[in-house]
Amino acid sequence: MATRHDQEPHGGVLSGNGSPGLWGALIGLIVFAFVAVPISAAFRFATHPSTQQLFGGRLEEATTTGYVLFWWVVTILLLALPFLVGWGVAKLSGKTIGIIAAILGVFFIAILIMGQLYVF
Repeated sequence: MATRHDQEPHGGVLSGNGSPGLWGALIGLIVFAFVAVPISAAFRFATHPSTQQLFGGRLEEATTTGYVLFWWVVTILLLALPFLVGWGVAKLSGKTIGIIAAILGVFFIAILIMGQLYVF
């Protein structure tokens, strides 16, 4: 007699044995939903230098190149954030968390330096 292999149905991401890659994709999608509006705003500021006049004070006196470059860096950071978070969740190791922290730290320092050079 042939034996029949009964296999239990496997669930998707939310089941107990979901794959780490799917969890990373789900979390990345959720993070993207949260940063979608800031991404579009940063992109608009980067592509329309005339928006510099919306910000009063010293930012209004900053160079156009510095203003645009600053907003492009912010846009790139915001676009990279969902991928970094998703990758970090998928790998979930100390080394991965360290790499993500280093990348975010470099972007944060770059934004601070550019802000000091071009804006203030």
